[in-house]
Amino acid sequence: MRATVVLVPGAGGQAWYWHRLVPELERRDCAAVPVDLPAGDDAAGLEQYTQAVLDAIGPTPGRPLVVVGQSMGGLTAPIVCTRTPVDLLVLLNAMVPRPGESGGEWWAVTGQADARAAAAEQAGWPRDDDDAFFGDVPAEVVAAAMTQPFEQSGTPFAEPWPLERWPDVPTRVLAARDDRFFPLAFQRRVADERLGLPVDEVPGGHLVALSRPGELADRLVSYLPT
Repeated sequence: MRATVVLVPGAGGQAWYWHRLVPELERRDCAAVPVDLPAGDDAAGLEQYTQAVLDAIGPTPGRPLVVVGQSMGGLTAPIVCTRTPVDLLVLLNAMVPRPGESGGEWWAVTGQADARAAAAEQAGWPRDDDDAFFGDVPAEVVAAAMTQPFEQSGTPFAEPWPLERWPDVPTRVLAARDDRFFPLAFQRRVADERLGLPVDEVPGGHLVALSRPGELADRLVSYLPT
């Protein structure tokens, strides 16, 4: 195995979100670890989310460890990097927090709503959430997604982000070029302002692991040492 790739989902916290990406990574000689988070538990905050990821990882694997945080998973994935040795952190269409800033504050501070509206107006995208999340996802996958239970407590959004600084781990910022929820230009600005990092692109939308799993797997594997 070339690496262990730990997959931290966004809001709703479902490992199911990664079900199309897991076999693509396995075909590329990687061990994939999709994580279920306690998203429906009002008693669970970022500490419990972090512990859920650590429990899924288990003993430190004897191969490079990559942690991927999707969307809201960007709040948890960096914390994981301070608790276990991680070789690479990948932020995928992710929230990029600042120390002391809550996830709830992040939306207004970054100007996400205005950026989303501006991108929709420029591109002629609908402004409803179904389109923003599922606009490029195959119909049969959308139908399957609609059968999945969805719960997301507000608890982790109410907590100040606990780290004093970004973890000392190599970090890549990866954005889907047709993301209608976190538009590409928005992600570029936030990554530059908060991390001083460029943004790599893949085709697809906000839920790129559902819409373009093969292309996403190729990009993730391209980050691994040869």
